[in-house]
Amino acid sequence: MVELGKAGRPLDANDHHIVHLVDWLWQYAFDQRASDIHLEPRRDVGVLRFRIDGVLHEVYQVPYPVLIAMVARIKILGRMDVVEKRRPQDGRIKTRMPDGEEIELRLSSLPTAHGEKLVMRIFDPEVLMRDFKDLGFSQDEHEIWQRLIREPGGMLLVTGPTGSGKTTTLYTTLKQLATPDVNVCTIEDPIEMIDPRLNQMQVQPELDLTFAAGVRSLMRQDPDIIMVGEIRDHETVEMAIQGALTGHLVLSTLHTNDAPSSITRLLDLGAPAYLLNSTLLGIMAQRLVRTLCPACKEKVPFHREEEHRLWNALCAPFKATPPEHVYRPVGCLECRNTGYLGRVGIYEIMQVTRELRALITDRTDIVALTQGAYKAGMRPLRVSGAAKIAAGTTTFEEVLKSAPLP
Repeated sequence: MVELGKAGRPLDANDHHIVHLVDWLWQYAFDQRASDIHLEPRRDVGVLRFRIDGVLHEVYQVPYPVLIAMVARIKILGRMDVVEKRRPQDGRIKTRMPDGEEIELRLSSLPTAHGEKLVMRIFDPEVLMRDFKDLGFSQDEHEIWQRLIREPGGMLLVTGPTGSGKTTTLYTTLKQLATPDVNVCTIEDPIEMIDPRLNQMQVQPELDLTFAAGVRSLMRQDPDIIMVGEIRDHETVEMAIQGALTGHLVLSTLHTNDAPSSITRLLDLGAPAYLLNSTLLGIMAQRLVRTLCPACKEKVPFHREEEHRLWNALCAPFKATPPEHVYRPVGCLECRNTGYLGRVGIYEIMQVTRELRALITDRTDIVALTQGAYKAGMRPLRVSGAAKIAAGTTTFEEVLKSAPLP
């Protein structure tokens, strides 16, 4: 590879060395459980980075001409315009893993100061096979969520920042609901996982097919369950509410920090409080925390004053007995010396009860709403994280990164 870079000649995207190099890159990324592959041009070199368990790791530096040829090769495979390097582009590639399993990559190119940067998002087909237990739901959380998704009509929201596992939760939910006797329709931007049991539609703004227009069309498709990829404007929230009012189960996502603040976001987007009262079933906020590597995690006694202070702060306003032992990361070859292997969700589920409906007004008091939600049985993200620490699944550092103290 170094010799290729030194040769000083322009490299062709179809050069057999480049073809092998791209194949090796994908294979290595699959082996390392990467969720994203970054090909980044610098002044003199190209940098290859993988996102593993939510953290970026630099894995290789390649000569600049080699990186340019690799990007061109991937753009050809993704049916993108190889000549156009001045504007961002998107593409998709379907490939196979060594065991024959199909895997999909979503491509995004971006012009930067030193050339074209390419990011590949790897869609793991196993996501559609996962169960709620694999996602990190506790027994209580699982029972509450099951009760909410079995409602015949209404609106359910999953909230959290980008990359917090919202789509995975929704797909796992839809997979369970999509039986032969119901019609499940989705509108997404983009369609992340294609599942034969779902009728999936892609948002296309250039054709005026927005989320709101898509929901309007889906309403005429005799649906039982509608999944809206994201609520981001007044028109979409209006159509989602209309869908819930007419007896459909509507699932969607929202970008908010916790479950109660989703109410104020919906009101800000122009949703009338009286309609939220009659349609909203529940809101689930979630985050992902890295799980400790089972091969090298170390058991340590739970006795430091600092740990007790953190435990009490995490569990407030609820009382929880601290564990006798916690685990800490060590690092081995299995986990690339990070001490962590895989990720799991922490959840906060707010059921909209009759008492909470009385608190949802045009001028909702978020503090009173949060207190009411606690009384109705909601446990904050921090408490869900504390339970994962007590079970030896993760660490204080991970939980505090995802669910900071108030």
